Amino acid sequence: MKFRVERDVLAEAVTWTARSLSPRPPVPVLSGLLIKAAAGTLSLASFDYEISARLEIPADVAEEGTILVSGRLLADICRSLPSAPVEVETEGTKVTLTCRNSRFNLATMPEGEYPELPTPPEVSGIVDGEAFSQAVSQVIIAASRDDTLPILTGVRMEIEDDLITLLATDRYRLALREVTWKPRTPGISTSALVKAKTLNEVAKTLGSAGDLSIALSNDRELIGFESGGRRTTSLLVDGDYPKIRALFPESTPIHATVETNVLVEAVRRVSLVAERNTAVRMAFSAGQVTLDAGTGEDAQASEAIEATLDGDDITVAFNPHYLSEGLGAFNSKFVRFSFTTPPKPVVISAQEDAIGEDRTDYRYLLMPVRMAN
Repeated sequence: MKFRVERDVLAEAVTWTARSLSPRPPVPVLSGLLIKAAAGTLSLASFDYEISARLEIPADVAEEGTILVSGRLLADICRSLPSAPVEVETEGTKVTLTCRNSRFNLATMPEGEYPELPTPPEVSGIVDGEAFSQAVSQVIIAASRDDTLPILTGVRMEIEDDLITLLATDRYRLALREVTWKPRTPGISTSALVKAKTLNEVAKTLGSAGDLSIALSNDRELIGFESGGRRTTSLLVDGDYPKIRALFPESTPIHATVETNVLVEAVRRVSLVAERNTAVRMAFSAGQVTLDAGTGEDAQASEAIEATLDGDDITVAFNPHYLSEGLGAFNSKFVRFSFTTPPKPVVISAQEDAIGEDRTDYRYLLMPVRMAN
């Protein structure tokens, strides 16, 4: 095999394909990238029995062939090369990379031992990549990071006709985001549980390339994403996701509206004195909300900012990290807090002005922290 390709093109392709390789693969060949050169095209692929990634780039192919080479090492080498064309050539069980005065010799792996890559399912529909990427970023903050509860490390995708609803929870908070798409089959009704880590990678690496194709297998075992010539598949998380939609209250008699950026900064400042596992308290009253943290002989902080309250005065306390992450996910000028009673979860939603209706396409439900008497 022998080919020539621009360094920047090769480095970007290798880095993207190798991004999901496990640092401790179950078998050595799964640490490799499968590279095929044929008819002016270079294809790169990776697979770890759970996630696969594939892409093609143009290349000047002098001799066709296939090699399997260490993915992470190749990515490191490509990023370190000078900005110039890279020539790659195999000789026996060695592959040589030459770029100006730099030369690397790498050992190849037996490509015959590499597992067959999964066949991507047929495309189920298309979604705007940037809109999907934003939706994912707003939801994955609520996904659990505890691998002992694998179901909660996933994001549930509920698809009903032209609407995709993303849901995630770690038992202390819940995020719901709706985004429209163009399904191939009108009236489609299905669901999938995708690892939050996988969706995050898709959002970061495929979301900016325009339309994003989503493919779901009929047996609900595999999901695929494709955009800009890049394709990735992932096994779905197995198990029944809890029915978390029921946690959203049917009615909320108390509403408070606060300017988002002002509240984010106030929470950040007051949280500086919130010791580990202590809460930030929020006291809503007519015209303002007062935030405070710290107790007794320890450091204390308080700050009052403008707020609009509709309903009775209410005081609640929240984990400052969960509160900050939730507020940071909103890009609206105002956020709206919808309460039932102090011990019950609060629903935070977007609002474009201080007295308008809230938008419900993104909702962040947060459990209060019990306050000491």
